[in-house]
Amino acid sequence: MKDRDLILMKSLIESYVREGHPIGSKALLKHSHLSISPATVRNIMSDLERQGLLLSPHTSAGRIPTTQGLRIFVDQLVKVKNLETDALAQLKSTLDPNLETNTILGRASSVLSDMTKMASLVQLPSKPFQQIEQIEFVPLSERKLLVVLVLKNDEIQNRIIPVERNYSRQELSRMADFLNEHFSGKDLTTVKNQLLKEMIFDKERLDSMMQQAVTLASAGLDEAINHYQDFHVSGQTNLVSMATHGQIENLEQIFQAFKQKQQIVEILERSILADGVKIFIGEESGNQNLSDCSLVTAPYKLNGESIGVLAVVGPTRMRYDKVIPIVDVTAKLLSNALSMKIKDE
Repeated sequence: MKDRDLILMKSLIESYVREGHPIGSKALLKHSHLSISPATVRNIMSDLERQGLLLSPHTSAGRIPTTQGLRIFVDQLVKVKNLETDALAQLKSTLDPNLETNTILGRASSVLSDMTKMASLVQLPSKPFQQIEQIEFVPLSERKLLVVLVLKNDEIQNRIIPVERNYSRQELSRMADFLNEHFSGKDLTTVKNQLLKEMIFDKERLDSMMQQAVTLASAGLDEAINHYQDFHVSGQTNLVSMATHGQIENLEQIFQAFKQKQQIVEILERSILADGVKIFIGEESGNQNLSDCSLVTAPYKLNGESIGVLAVVGPTRMRYDKVIPIVDVTAKLLSNALSMKIKDE
């Protein structure tokens, strides 16, 4: 895209975020401060519409950005603002490592909502201190396998998973030995994250049998972690206000997504390995109930290992330049608070 096209699109999206209605060529020319004719502006807007970056919601000449247009805006055109000193001080005082862990997480959710004026989620860690002592595989009926997780606190969890073929006891023993050598003594979340990395990045390093071991263990841990999974939610009333002002259309569907927590958890899990902030715009979340929303997410860590994700949920026409740094800094300060708490204990 030419520089002037990007300038016009940036100006259009900023105007749309601020005003909430389709932007016409005359208003766009005024906001962009470009020295071009209105006819040129109309031609550029038509071209951007043909590319799928803008659309005309009505018969008027005004246009709004599509999800693809917003994605280019977020990835290339947003200038993220630094947090003001007062906001940073508020976050630091709120996330006090001397408080109980669950209280700190609840406060993180509340402060995110207060600062962004949107809804916020903070995923509870999946029993970060639940360490795995041993993993075993037991063959059951045809194409079914029992995954046995023995945890350090003498808790035993059994999960039945489907498999693509039957395995001999010797194969299962070899796979269990490999997993126990690498993951015994580590907590559930750390093991899950390392298994994901193995599946995504290190396939070439593992032989076929060990690849299957990683896949089977990952499937077993999915259910074990979901057994504990939950999240704090704050600021849902902010979404009601946004719906009243026309920023969100399908409020009932959004609340339905919150109620069906597993749908939200699946989205958050896609951010657990992210290096910082990750943004889902509209249908990018893969959840039809959230097609009117954007989620700005970031993982938080304990001693360098990601153990959960926090997120802000709001309309697709949110102020990304303000929300992104709030989410980013909150995740980092939450990580610091939890690590300090564990160190002191």
